Formats: sequence, structure tokens, C-alpha cells
Amino acid sequence: MKSKHQIFQQIVEGLSGGVLMFNEALKLDYMNPAGEMLFEISAKRIQGLTLEEVFPNNDALVIAMHKAYNTGRPFTEREIVLALPIMRTTCVDCSVTPLFDSPLGKTLLVELNPTERVMRISREENQFSQVNAIRALIRGLAHEVKNPLGGLRGAAQLLERELPDESLKEYTNIIIGEADRLRNLVDRMLGPNSVPQRIPLNIHEVLEHVRQLMEVDVSDSVILKKDYDPSIPEISADRDLLIQAILNIVRNAIQAVGESGVITLRTRALRQFTIGHIRHKLVCRVDIIDNGPGIPEEAIESIFYPMVSHRPEGTGLGLSIAQTLIQQHEGIIICESQPGNTVFSVLLPVDADIRKTYT
Repeated sequence: MKSKHQIFQQIVEGLSGGVLMFNEALKLDYMNPAGEMLFEISAKRIQGLTLEEVFPNNDALVIAMHKAYNTGRPFTEREIVLALPIMRTTCVDCSVTPLFDSPLGKTLLVELNPTERVMRISREENQFSQVNAIRALIRGLAHEVKNPLGGLRGAAQLLERELPDESLKEYTNIIIGEADRLRNLVDRMLGPNSVPQRIPLNIHEVLEHVRQLMEVDVSDSVILKKDYDPSIPEISADRDLLIQAILNIVRNAIQAVGESGVITLRTRALRQFTIGHIRHKLVCRVDIIDNGPGIPEEAIESIFYPMVSHRPEGTGLGLSIAQTLIQQHEGIIICESQPGNTVFSVLLPVDADIRKTYT
């Protein structure tokens, strides 16, 4: 039977917001898994650091925390820009509570709830609905286009048989060829319609396969780097479909950097992470990072739409198909871009039966 302490610890570790506990010397004693995910660092590595070290370049916030600790008055600040030790900023709601009757003595409890997470979930749900609406529109359009195309092709074939002059068949061949081209285009817009044949997969084996395929095609001035988290367990996925999705993104990155650049394949594990409206205990994140010129801010929202491309030679289907394939695995692809740093993140939930090995 679990003790009250174990039950309370389990509750705190299951919270989606970061919880940090500072001791009488205002040094970090405890940080829950959500805090580790927010700071992108393990609790062991940050334990024992002072308030100033945990919250660098947050002078006003640290002063307010010291005041709360000395006066015993809690406070909450909404949507503050928090500078993290990993040289990154994030937006959070921060609640600070001094505890005088704690079993550990006088302590300071800090709760951090990322507001970016709520905004991200909202964007993802909007993206899901938009992509699904466009896909439904394309399915209806495909039905209306392919039926007359079939009739047109059949009529051209019948006409070809009746033509007395062989030279005139050149024109019927053009009709048949263009009808086939349009049908293939519509099929590509629809994307794969096969059900994923899932098996336990090592995500790094898939990434290495893609990396080796691409290394053959890129110039010596394009560097393909890897930054893998070996602790990520196997995921349940269709190997061929996953390779196709990641291959499409990596090809885009190679085209973005041109003749010279750096592309990094990075993996990380995310705990208590929400994809769409479903919260998962463990998610595998694959980042494809390039140092190309970046994607214009106004174009980010539409890059996953079919037939939308911001390159003259692009078809606008690669990212759309990749998104469809990942969504078939209950995942999603998101993108953040600025000049010199474009990140496409593939988020895939880890299957519950496999996840139990990750402890």
C-alpha cells in the first residue's frame, strides 16, 4: 500500500505544469517531470542550483521571489517571458508560494504553466480541422474530375480505332496522355489510402535509412548531422510510410539549403505531451533542422496544404503527403522557422504496450 507521501509525489509528477521546490537556502530541491520538459534538462543536473541560476536573466522575477519568501506573501504573474538556462525563452504563468510548515522546513514552491502549450494545442487542433476539411474537399473534387476523365479517355481510345490516318492518332495519344496525367495528379493529391501496417520500430533505424539515402544525392558541402536520444523506446508504426514522410521533409530541407548547409536529424522524448486534443504519457519527437533561408512567416500556416509551394519548381505535395502519413499514426508535423533555423518536428505517440519499457 502506498504512503501518503508516495501518493502526493505521484500526483505532482503527473501534473502538466512545472513544479519546483526550493529549500531554506533557496536552492532547488525538487523538480517534477513537467519541469524537466520545460527546462529541457534533467532534475539531477539542475538540482542544488540557486534561484538566480535556475532563472538567469529574470532579475525582476527573482527579486519578487525573494520578497515573497521573506514576507510570506504568495503571488502570481501571468504570461511572463521566462529566460531558461538553456538560452531559450518561453511564455508562462508563474505562481510562487512560500511554505512555512513544510516537513522540509521553510520552502518556496514555484509553479510554471506554459501558456505557449495552450496556444500550440489550439493551433494544432485548428491545423487538424483545416487539413481534414481540405482533404474532404479534394476527395469530392477527385470524384468529380476522375469520372469525366475516364469517359474522355475511353472516347479517345474508341476514336483512335476509327481513324483512317495513322498520323491523326498522335492527337488521340495526347488526349489519353493528358487524361492519365491529370488522373495521376489527383491520386497524388489524395495521398496514400492504405491503412498503416504497424510493427514495433526503432525510430533511429528509420532515420539512419533516410540519412544514408540522402547522403548519396547531396553534395559534399551539405552536411547531414545526427543528434539522437538513445533512450527513446520503440514506436508502433508502418516503416515504409514513416520513411516516406521523413524523406519528404528531409528533401525539402536539402532543397532549402541549396549547394551548402547543415541538416540535423534530432530525436527527443517528451513526457505528458498533448497532440491535438489527446494527452500522451510519452511522445517521440523527431526534428529535421536546416540552416537555410527560412520560411516566410505568412507562409507557415499554409505549407501543409496540397498544391501550395513557395518554390517555383515545387509541386506542393511533399509536405501535404507527409502530414497525412503522420496523422495516420495519430501524430502531427509542426514547423517553426526563422532565417538560419527551420525546424520541422514530427510528433509520434509511443504505443502504450511499448511505453511500459521506458522507466
